[in-house]
Amino acid sequence: MAGSLLVVFLLTMVIHTAETLSYSVRYAGVRLNKIAIALSLTGIIVLVSRTANLIQAPLTAKFVDVARNDSSFHLENYLRIILLGGSLGTLIAIGLFPTFIGLFGRIIAKLEIQGSIPKLLASVTIGQLKNTRKYVRRPKIGLYYFRYLDVPKRLIVLNIFVTAFYTVGVMSSLYAAHLVPQFSTTASQASGIINGMATILLTIFIDPQLGLITDKATASPEHRSQLGKVYVLLMGSRFLGTLLGQFVLYPAALLITLIVRLMV
Repeated sequence: MAGSLLVVFLLTMVIHTAETLSYSVRYAGVRLNKIAIALSLTGIIVLVSRTANLIQAPLTAKFVDVARNDSSFHLENYLRIILLGGSLGTLIAIGLFPTFIGLFGRIIAKLEIQGSIPKLLASVTIGQLKNTRKYVRRPKIGLYYFRYLDVPKRLIVLNIFVTAFYTVGVMSSLYAAHLVPQFSTTASQASGIINGMATILLTIFIDPQLGLITDKATASPEHRSQLGKVYVLLMGSRFLGTLLGQFVLYPAALLITLIVRLMV
């Protein structure tokens, strides 16, 4: 089972790394004043993360089947290790943020010339791939960088909680399937209950605020220079959210079991 756990851990890490790096795409788009192109690239990143999620979910469900037949199998420990993959992936994205700003800036500029993703991929040469080394930047993060940023505290707190719910959505439903084996099929399909709560919070409270911050940065050079620090702050809150997911996992699973029992 160690091999399967490693695969799921790596897939979870890839999912969170890709989703968190979408901030670098947006920032590159703001710097080049090419927001629409940047958003299209963000959609591609989301597609990558969702594709990885399609593979990750059934592999994780396999652990529930093993736990059903083997009482000595510690399912919760496996799920918590998988959640750590999300935290590690977010940390990796924070470290890669300065590097990928330059890379995505170059990709956005090339995409504007080529006009489509297939043409862009076809135009890539070995020499260009080697030249990506010049975009490597070492992350420099200090708390004093964020002292005077005009970011609402409630946005940071909400981002932490929303990330926590998203992180445990699938895991909590699978754990609930283990807790109520007589309703395991219903519980395993109930991840939308947790993710739905996160989506409502995201749509009503976080997305509008993030849009306002990005709009200010587009219109004002002063705000534009601070946008990168704002995104790092939001990525940091995402990391804290993945850690909070460790504490949310069991209560979320209990909530799903309660709802499932009421449904049936």
